[in-house]
Amino acid sequence: MTDLMGPITAHDQTVRTATTPLFPRTPTQPTPPHGFPVHGGLRTPEEWHREAVHVLSRPRRSRRPPVVAALHVVERERIESRLGHRGLAELLDQLGWLIDAELGDADRMGLDGHGGLSLLLCHTPPQRVPARLEGIVARVTRQDLLVSGERVRVTPVVGWSTADDDPDHRDSSQDGLLPLSERATVAAEAAARQLDLVPRRWTPELARAAAPRRSWLPSSLRTTLQVLATLVIGVALPFLALVGMAKLGIDLGMPLYYLVTAALVGTATLIWVEGFRALDPATPPDRPATAYPAASAIIPAYLPNEAATIIETLHRFLVQDYPGPLQVVLAYNTPHPLPAVEEEIAEIARADRRLVVLKVPFSTSKAQNVNAALQVVTGDFTGIFDADHHPRRDAFSRAWRWISHDTDVVQGHCVIRNGRSSLVARTVAVEFESIYAVSHPGRADLHGFGLFGGSNGFWRTSVLHKIRMQGEMLTEDIDSSIRLVLSGLRCVSDPGLLSYELAPATPGALWNQRMRWAQGWFQVSRRHLGPALRSPNLTVRNKVGMAFLLGWRELYPWLSLLVMPVIGYLAWRAGGIDQLDFLVPGLLLATLYTLAVGPGQTLFAWRLAAPEVRRHGRWFLGYLLVASIFYSEFRNVIGRVAHLKELTGERRWVITPRRSGGPEEVPVL
Repeated sequence: MTDLMGPITAHDQTVRTATTPLFPRTPTQPTPPHGFPVHGGLRTPEEWHREAVHVLSRPRRSRRPPVVAALHVVERERIESRLGHRGLAELLDQLGWLIDAELGDADRMGLDGHGGLSLLLCHTPPQRVPARLEGIVARVTRQDLLVSGERVRVTPVVGWSTADDDPDHRDSSQDGLLPLSERATVAAEAAARQLDLVPRRWTPELARAAAPRRSWLPSSLRTTLQVLATLVIGVALPFLALVGMAKLGIDLGMPLYYLVTAALVGTATLIWVEGFRALDPATPPDRPATAYPAASAIIPAYLPNEAATIIETLHRFLVQDYPGPLQVVLAYNTPHPLPAVEEEIAEIARADRRLVVLKVPFSTSKAQNVNAALQVVTGDFTGIFDADHHPRRDAFSRAWRWISHDTDVVQGHCVIRNGRSSLVARTVAVEFESIYAVSHPGRADLHGFGLFGGSNGFWRTSVLHKIRMQGEMLTEDIDSSIRLVLSGLRCVSDPGLLSYELAPATPGALWNQRMRWAQGWFQVSRRHLGPALRSPNLTVRNKVGMAFLLGWRELYPWLSLLVMPVIGYLAWRAGGIDQLDFLVPGLLLATLYTLAVGPGQTLFAWRLAAPEVRRHGRWFLGYLLVASIFYSEFRNVIGRVAHLKELTGERRWVITPRRSGGPEEVPVL
């Protein structure tokens, strides 16, 4: 097994010879003043400390507090074990030359004594520090380094702290600098656990194990109260507000009625358009633009949960029909040893060298496992799959036909393979067809961009290195998708790129999964809606799509509920519901049109579904009945409760339990 160890690899196609200097000096090029003393090389920790104290002891030109940052590279131990202390020193020296271009005249840089670099940033407002450090990280990430004749690409992690972080240490003396350096190192260690290239600022919580938030209310009771709270917020308060405004002489009933009706009809129209757009799905070019290169698959796994499926999944990947070299990386974490399963995995790896087993001891999330796996990935493009996925044998070949023709990410069609196990699984099986066969391709065609759905997605490896996954996001896949699109990169949806997975089989598992998805979408919307609407990389068409995905879809669960207080108010104003005859025709037509979306989506899903699901016609009839009576509002309730949970800081990652699908439920690939 591999434990964050392996060959030092690079993923850029640029080739440097051993004699090509990476940062050549010219006779007229002065020695950079920030990190390199006149005698050459980086400042030693002692020299950096003395210089930093000297700089800080000068009278300040501004009231901005000094910032100390620590930069480490994840591959430090691997590089040092393979190339020795001299190789590490050479690496740090080259990093210093790279970073020096990002520093100002007053900034200072040197070795930190722990295999990394220390930076002192002066005259930089704290709100601008993340952007400066992100620029440093981006510069290091995209650059090949030449260490002892080997081409190396490293993963920088950065932590930082400022005197304002702790009122007890605001002085600029030697005693004040030491705590800043220590806190920056602690923050860098936290960044190393995420591997998402995001600089971390020191907080007191990073210095100690944060105690989990506890509530005197059981989780189920708290959720029940949150459901009731959404009814108060979405029904009672609007009704009381309308009545109160009416008593003040302001009648908002009819304007709101027309607004809500138009909103519901408009949303239904967009869903219809997506369905019709999906009838002519995009297909990859017939031939790849270049020969099939090396490819990699990353399978992130939380092993206790995946023990029943992971062995079968590995065998499915190792029989892929791909013409080029294929590497399969299993990146897993486990809170306790599972000797039987881990030994069986190790035995498969010994028998087939294409399988790389990577145990990620610090990981607590899928995002961390994916980011850790990038340290050993060797393919030009990389597929990411959950541990229960069984891709078709031609999946990697089909994906390369897309990526070789200027596509950065291609999202495939996820098909449920355990639909026979329960009513919940059958419902999800049909729902996934409406998502992956209808909504995703139709929406991508309508808005001009696709989305990565977390599994059965293929990335150009260089792009995955740049974008990464961010572990603090509940839906790290959607977050990475939006950041990808905002960077001006291309993601497409291919409903013919099939992979088969397991659905939740119980209502509780479904609730927990969808709650995480809904809350994660809300996190992404809060973070990215504003930047998306301002992005210079997006067209007007793209921005309309972003506004719908990140704005309107978050408002819709509340708008659908707003019908009740508006009609209630109009009935109160008219003296009874029977006095609303003049509204009935319009309301009836709008309601029928909106309700027709459900049967329409189901029909589109059946028409475009994967053959393994389409042959179960009764599943689609059952889904139509369940969705019309219960399931649509079930999802709206989840959306509203997810907003409350996110706004109150209640974030829980509840693992969706897995079980083996059984031989009779696995499609013939």
